[in-house]
Order: sequence, then structure tokens, then C-alpha cells
Amino acid sequence: MRAINVGVPTFAQALAAQGAVVETVDWRPPGRGDPALAARLAPLWGDEVVEAANREAWGRLVAAEPVLVDLRPAREVVPGMTPDTILHAGPPIAWERMCGPMRGAVIGALLYERLARNEREAAALAASGGVRFEPCHHHAAVGPMAGVTSASMPVYVVEERSRGGRAYVNLNEGLGKVLRMGANSPAVLDRLRWLERTLAPLLARAIQASGGVEIRPILAEALQMGDECHNRNRAAGGQFLKLVAPHLAALDPPAADLAAVLRFMAENQHFTLQLSMAACKAALDAADGVPHSTLVTAMSRNGIEFGIRLSGRPGVWFTAPAAVPEGLWFPGYSAADANPDIGDSAITETAGLGGFAMAAAPAIVQFVGGTVDDALRYTREMYEITMGESPVYQVPALGFRGTPTGIDLRLVLQTGIQPLINTGVAHREPGIGQIGAGLVRAPWECFVRALDALSRVSAPDQA
Repeated sequence: MRAINVGVPTFAQALAAQGAVVETVDWRPPGRGDPALAARLAPLWGDEVVEAANREAWGRLVAAEPVLVDLRPAREVVPGMTPDTILHAGPPIAWERMCGPMRGAVIGALLYERLARNEREAAALAASGGVRFEPCHHHAAVGPMAGVTSASMPVYVVEERSRGGRAYVNLNEGLGKVLRMGANSPAVLDRLRWLERTLAPLLARAIQASGGVEIRPILAEALQMGDECHNRNRAAGGQFLKLVAPHLAALDPPAADLAAVLRFMAENQHFTLQLSMAACKAALDAADGVPHSTLVTAMSRNGIEFGIRLSGRPGVWFTAPAAVPEGLWFPGYSAADANPDIGDSAITETAGLGGFAMAAAPAIVQFVGGTVDDALRYTREMYEITMGESPVYQVPALGFRGTPTGIDLRLVLQTGIQPLINTGVAHREPGIGQIGAGLVRAPWECFVRALDALSRVSAPDQA
């Protein structure tokens, strides 16, 4: 007997046990077998309005040209930034609901801005309503982990030249006890002030002297050299340093300052993570706001909730509880110590990098767990839920296929495959910092809620 088995694996196992030759088709019922969900999903397939919208949104995404043009204090460039504004990662959240790392980072930012004299005063101010908390995404910005950004912090200015938008992101502080992980000790604040007063002015002048740094070629080259441009950024860091170092040296700054800046950039393995994030944010914002499109334009987490946004429903969050990543823990820690998933850095996966490009960075499994075969499998799996392959970002190990790019809400719900994210993990208590790294899936419920919202939009003028 030769059999073709569709879906249920136990049928194939029974036949194979009796010596039959079985070809298995990996198929799952739409909506994970929920008839009501499948019925809501079905009209989105074959609808020419939806198909045209997705062609437009995906075309904008892959045509985006992000260029680093400046580095300025957030208050000077971030839209809507005020002295009492604190930006944070993920969907909107009030102080009362914030997780430990985010609270610790907020307290640190208030101390850094000298809006409070000590932690007690900072916490009281945050709880009093005297601070305006807003998601980074609401201000064309992104931030890793807690994502906390305040008015005086320097931010990269990334211009998207195909459509003219801009995106912003703060500087990477390095590893260990850092603000983005909720630490706020004097050493953390001193480092932030050094970034503001020494590194940022020099790097800003170097960026301006360069005429702008195109980010897309850096990321494309980094993928060829073993990065996935989320949790592995060694090659991208080297490429960026090579481009800006001559301009830094030409400024003729004090030798000690130049040496310190170059050393910090060279030793910080995640220095270019923020550039990757801002480039992806700029590209996805270019694809946002196409009525009826099912393209996912953001995935983000605030340590309590995970949220997604759709091109066809701009400005609307679809949320579900955030999960704790599974992976590798630093000595002395376990999943019991971990905060649920947090950060805007999943913008990289949303644009086809990070967990979607793990096949390009097999060494990443030493950081997040798994095997090289797993890394290849994860990328292949993500092709099942994306609209196409990047024409720029390619994976050598897969015959230079473009990375899976453009998460399609319909494909997630049709296949039951949830988007994969690789990520750092913060301790649930503030001040301790990173305790591991691992993998996490975007919650299924976010996509179901987004489908419900799309299903209620019946005409273009209602989108």
C-alpha cells in the first residue's frame, strides 16, 4: 500500500507501522479548527481589494530606504516629546500596571532628567500623574526592552527616503546593569550622561560629515557574515564602525574622548541593534495605513501585554498577555526569575530579521538555545506566514533566499503558525538586569482580535 496522509499524524503512524509507504502532507485546518474563526477568515482570501492592499503595503515595506542622518536629543526631534514625557516599549500601559524592569527604568529616567532627587521621589512622581507615559510607537520611535526614553536622551534620526518618514531610537548602553533592563544605579546614570555629553555629540558630527549612513546595506552585509540583526550584531557593528571611524578621527577631538568612544562602540556587541530597530520601524511605518491590508506593521511588548498593529487598522493595538521566553539562563537564574517578554525590538522580526533570519546566524543558538538545525527550521517555518521574500536581505545557508518578510495576518490564522521572536530576558525585579535569552511566540489571541477588527470594516471609508 502507498498512502498520502493529510493532517492527522496518527493515521500515518499506524500505516507506517504495518509497512506501508506514507507520504505526509503537513496540513492544519484553518483557524486551528475553529469553524467560526475560519468563517471570518475565508472572505479575506480572494478579495481583490485585500490583495491589492497587500501588494501595496508589501511593496512599500521592501522598497524602504532607511538612512541614518543625525543624532539629537529626543526633545529636539521626536514628535510630541515634552520635558515630562517618558516613552516606553510596547502597547500603552499606566504606571500602576508596569512590570518591575519598566518601573526601574522609569525611575532611572526621572533621576537622569533631575525631575526627582531619589528613587522614592521618582516613584511618587510617576504615580501622581505628573508624568506623561506614551508608547515609543506612538511617536515614530522604538526602544529595546523597557524602551524608556526621556527628553534629554540622544536618539538616532533615521530617514526613510522612499516616502519621507522618520524613525527614532535611543542609544545602546551595552550589557549588564543598564536602564533598559530596569537598572538605575549611579553608575547607570553616569553612563547615560557620558553618552549624552561625550559620545553623542561626536557621533552626531561624524554622521553629518558622512552625508548619511545607509542602513540597509549594512544589515544585508551583516546577514552574509552571520548576524540576524536582533540578538547577534557583531558584523553589523563592525561595518558601522568602519564607516564612521574615519569621520570621527577627522573631527580632531581630544584623544581621550575619541579613544573612549571608539572603545565603547567596539566592545558593545549590541551597539547597532538600535540602528536595525529604527530601520525596520521606518520601513514598516512606510507600509502602514493601507486600508484593508492584513500586513502586520508592529509586534511589541511592555512586559505585561504583547501587542500587534496592522497596516489596514493604523494606530490600533491588538493585545494579549505576554509570555515568558524559553531559552538559556545565566548561572543562578531560571524561568521563575524572568519577567514576561518585553521590548520594541520585535520590530526586527516584523520586518523579516531577528528570529525570521536565524538561518543566517547559526551561532545565535548558543545565546538563545536550540541547534543549528532548529535555526534553519525556524526561518523555513516563517516563510509559511509571510507575503514574500526580501529582495535585499538574503540567507546564504538557504541558497541566498530572501528572508521571510511581511507577516500576513491571514497566513498566521490559516496555518496556526505564530511568529517567532528571539529575545533577551530581564529579571522580573528592577535593577538586576538581563538573566538569559531565548525564544517566544507572538500570542495567537492578538491575531484573532485583529481579524475581528478587520471583519468589522466593510468599506474603505470606514478603515
